[in-house]
Amino acid sequence: MTTRVMLVSPAAGEAHRAVRFDDDAPLGEAGRRRARSAAGRLPSPERIFASPSVRCRNTAEELGLSARPVPELAGCAMGGWRGRTLAEVADAEPAAVSAWLGDPDFAGHGGETLRQLCDRVAQWLDLAAGDSGRVLAVVDPDVVRAAAVAALRLPLEAFWRLDVPPLTVVELSGRSGRWNLGLGRPLDGG
Repeated sequence: MTTRVMLVSPAAGEAHRAVRFDDDAPLGEAGRRRARSAAGRLPSPERIFASPSVRCRNTAEELGLSARPVPELAGCAMGGWRGRTLAEVADAEPAAVSAWLGDPDFAGHGGETLRQLCDRVAQWLDLAAGDSGRVLAVVDPDVVRAAAVAALRLPLEAFWRLDVPPLTVVELSGRSGRWNLGLGRPLDGG
């Protein structure tokens, strides 16, 4: 049976605009407004999930979705870098940032490796494919990238080549082990 998994990236929050490692801050009013303007533009799925992050849960609420938070859909745990800007970390730890971008097993920040994130999301995707029908999940951009890498069996280095703008939908259709990828479309018209 075929499963359709729609991955919706959240509205931009302050961390996104500041190029800061997510600190689980809620959406500001601008993000809430953009998400509200996109409400009603998604098909009705049988199952609705969200990353446990406040930003994803706020986006789901503003989209009018009753989403169940799922720990497996959490964004990458960034350890000691959480809440810091990329520029700040790059100035203080340039070799570590270089290693993080080049080595999928780097965990020097004390958090999760890219490989661990991709494996965790791939396992969730396999479980989601167990039942046919439509699944919708509001998830952080790194989870969307990890799902695309897993679905297309791409090398982990491809993770960094995938851009996921706020309030876009990426669709996976198929079943575990064989997925088709529908590239992102904006929910809010721009």
